[in-house]
Amino acid sequence: MPDNKKIPRKLEENDDGQILFNVPFPVELDDAALQSLKNTHPIIIKQPYQIDYIHSYAQDSAFFAGLANKVFLGSREPETGYTYANPRAHDMFSGNETEWVVMPNEGTIHAFTVCHFGSEEFLPQTPFVLILVEFEGADTLFLARLMGIDPHEASLDWIGMKIEARYVRNSKMKPTDVYFVPKEN
Repeated sequence: MPDNKKIPRKLEENDDGQILFNVPFPVELDDAALQSLKNTHPIIIKQPYQIDYIHSYAQDSAFFAGLANKVFLGSREPETGYTYANPRAHDMFSGNETEWVVMPNEGTIHAFTVCHFGSEEFLPQTPFVLILVEFEGADTLFLARLMGIDPHEASLDWIGMKIEARYVRNSKMKPTDVYFVPKEN
């Protein structure tokens, strides 16, 4: 072993670590204390966990590419004309392959809810308004966020409100890349 290489004799320490709860241990380690360790309560630790998840949008890739380019795409069954605001690769009735269609950027609120709780991603944004958007010429509704109104002033008057699509500037390739605002007259 070369003399110029020093082998560390202890682990480098930093302030990274675990948040520990309930760490019981006897002060004196006599025989009785050592035997009592069999009854030690489990130590509970909190530690961050991350995983990189590789996901394919498969047949829906065009929908997300459209949102990134500020174009709202739906799908239509070519024989019947049944149109999905939330795109599907195949018709739910016949199983036939659908075709892409450009949806209007305007619609109306069919229904709404004010969310006071949300998943980890949306929790900091609560309360927020989720709406079911009704598009002219579409047979299904689209779930989206409504911005530009006060969720604390929710009103049944919102049902039927004219709204228009807006798109996030920097696409996240998520359904939340499109949201809606009340249409200005």
